[in-house]
Amino acid sequence: MADLHVVHTQNPPAQTPLLNSNQNHTRQGPQEEEGQKEETHLEQSLKKLEKFLTFLGFNQSSLWSSALSWAAFLLIGVALPVVVLELSDCSDCEEYQIKGFELEIVASQACLAAVSLLCLSHNRRKYGIRRFLFVDRFSGKMARFHDDYDKQIWGSLRLLIYWGLPCIILKTAREVIRVIYVHHESWWQSVAIILALIISWTYVSMISLSASVLFHLVCNLQVIHFDDYGKLLERESDVLLFMEEHTRLRHHLSKISHRFRIYLLLEFFVVTASQFVTLLQITAYRGAITLINGGDFAVSTIVQVVGIILCLHAATKISHRAQGIASLASRWHAFLACSSTDSSCNRVSNNVGNLEAAIHLNSIEINYSESDLESLDYGPIPTNAQLASYMSSYHKRQAFVTYLQTNPGGITIFGWTVDRGLINTIFFIELTLVTFLLGKTVVFTSE
Repeated sequence: MADLHVVHTQNPPAQTPLLNSNQNHTRQGPQEEEGQKEETHLEQSLKKLEKFLTFLGFNQSSLWSSALSWAAFLLIGVALPVVVLELSDCSDCEEYQIKGFELEIVASQACLAAVSLLCLSHNRRKYGIRRFLFVDRFSGKMARFHDDYDKQIWGSLRLLIYWGLPCIILKTAREVIRVIYVHHESWWQSVAIILALIISWTYVSMISLSASVLFHLVCNLQVIHFDDYGKLLERESDVLLFMEEHTRLRHHLSKISHRFRIYLLLEFFVVTASQFVTLLQITAYRGAITLINGGDFAVSTIVQVVGIILCLHAATKISHRAQGIASLASRWHAFLACSSTDSSCNRVSNNVGNLEAAIHLNSIEINYSESDLESLDYGPIPTNAQLASYMSSYHKRQAFVTYLQTNPGGITIFGWTVDRGLINTIFFIELTLVTFLLGKTVVFTSE
């Protein structure tokens, strides 16, 4: 009994660093954590991100801020471009049909921005920026992940700049070309029209792109935990810890899917409807489509398609990362079951073989000599405890692998997992609708 006590004191049960971090944070308490004077880089990045979202109108925590946000959106994103297009209507430019095209573009951009503002501000108001991004102390805010979180936040802001800045430059170039061909009464009126249209377009485009980038950020932050979970399989061997951690990760993915499913569906619907309306207007127009009257279609389409691509890329990335955990676990299970360096596995497997051989020999009626019987008596026959321990460990790992294979996880939209299969389905549905529409509108005559 003393030896047994020594063994237990010298070899304490191993715990994963991931779970230790959670325990340390729970012991620290919220008052001590909030009382720290020095702010980490992550907290500074979160504050800057929150200020940026507030500037765009996503902070609707009170009735006053909500009214101010929607008033600014209706004024800058809807009323300003409509008034400018009505006042700058050129009677001598009917051949370009600029007004009809641009009003449709304003409507589509405003609808997409309104969907983004409505869905993201609701989640932002309900959960807060930290719980919304799953970086609070209840959802994995651990010190060893702070640098990774900080890099992902700044990487998402750079991604917004990389995609938004070229689109703004294209929009500015298009408006300058439009003013050159469509003359106005004075140069200051032309400059005012350019500035008004660019400011309005940039405002609504940044809202829609920011929502897509924010979803992209939420998914990439979860990728950090899935990568760490894959490394956890190389360090630990406790199946129960793996089950607990995987359940927590799947719970976070389920929350993300629930919070963003309405936004993703409405974004797909608005972008698809906008593209079909654009296609109808272009095919129904009998004049020439030039950069003057059709340039805005190209620039706005780029913004809408980029937003869709960012969302689909983030969703498929985290879905395939979650599905790849089953492959890692299968490899881990195979290594533990078949590795030649596992002495306990080899010892038990040899004992199992000797036991089978002994049973086989006993079933054959032959005359043994004394030496044969002695050698058989001194053979290493395993105990029931050894066999039970080995088989129990094996069955636990096998059950864990089966659980991962039947519960892959990922971003879902009402049960549909967003992966390559769903993207292929969306592509072929869109292609079918486009070819059907073109078949009904484009008619070639022999005249």
